[in-house]
Amino acid sequence: MKAHVSSILLGVRDMDRAKEFYTEGLGWKIQSDFGISVFFASDGASPVGFYSREGLAAQVGTGQEGSGFSGLVLTYVVRSQGRVDEIMAEAEKAGATVLKPAGALPWGGYGATFADPDGYIWSLGYSDQGTDQPYAE
Repeated sequence: MKAHVSSILLGVRDMDRAKEFYTEGLGWKIQSDFGISVFFASDGASPVGFYSREGLAAQVGTGQEGSGFSGLVLTYVVRSQGRVDEIMAEAEKAGATVLKPAGALPWGGYGATFADPDGYIWSLGYSDQGTDQPYAE
């Protein structure tokens, strides 16, 4: 198996709320809306989509309830500290929960962390240490 993710599906409790957060709040564009699932335009990266939490849990053979830190963090690397600040402002305005305000990171970078309305954690980061980083934008 290769170190590759073909798509990322997030199980959401309220499809309309999730779509509003990501489209109106963060400016994502819907590529396909199948009613029970939604996929966003990915600009060549792994596509991100939503599925009802109950339906996704059933599809993969597990229960839908969970609590606490899941061990999964979605990372979004940008090219400037200012962009980290801009995205955090957009996310907070859209209803995200700020978990870690923007600031210096222990390894020398700059970043921040928020949780979307379903609790999925997004880690924003910037570092001028290298040029081969997996930039999202």
